[in-house]
Amino acid sequence: MKILIIHGVNLNMLGERETDIYGSETLEDINAKIKNVATENNTTVSFFQSNTESEIIDKIHSAGKTVDGLIINPAAHTHYSYALRDALACIKIPKIEVHISNVYTRESFRHHSVTAASCNGQITGLGSNGYILALQWLLMTKNA
Repeated sequence: MKILIIHGVNLNMLGERETDIYGSETLEDINAKIKNVATENNTTVSFFQSNTESEIIDKIHSAGKTVDGLIINPAAHTHYSYALRDALACIKIPKIEVHISNVYTRESFRHHSVTAASCNGQITGLGSNGYILALQWLLMTKNA
């Protein structure tokens, strides 16, 4: 099984920005954690991070033809990017939205996700473990 993990805007700053909200793990730490679980489950994972909406959209489009599942943390794009929402709706693979922090306990503008409806589900507020849970769900869908 091939899984793509897309990290959105500002996630390259994990470990440095708002550590009281996002913790001290870097993006590299999180990717290594995901890769370890994937390897244990004979799964190939690839990672993509961008601060540019159009690059993320292009990656989503190509994912629909090249991978078996998608985990995406759209970050701030979650709350307003109808373009990302539509790109996710275009692809016919299992996909799950992940957020490190609980977006529903933060500022009110973060309480709405325009992208979640184009995914099979959403995991929020469980730190980097949310990515692991998303990966486990994708593995279960493969075996269902």
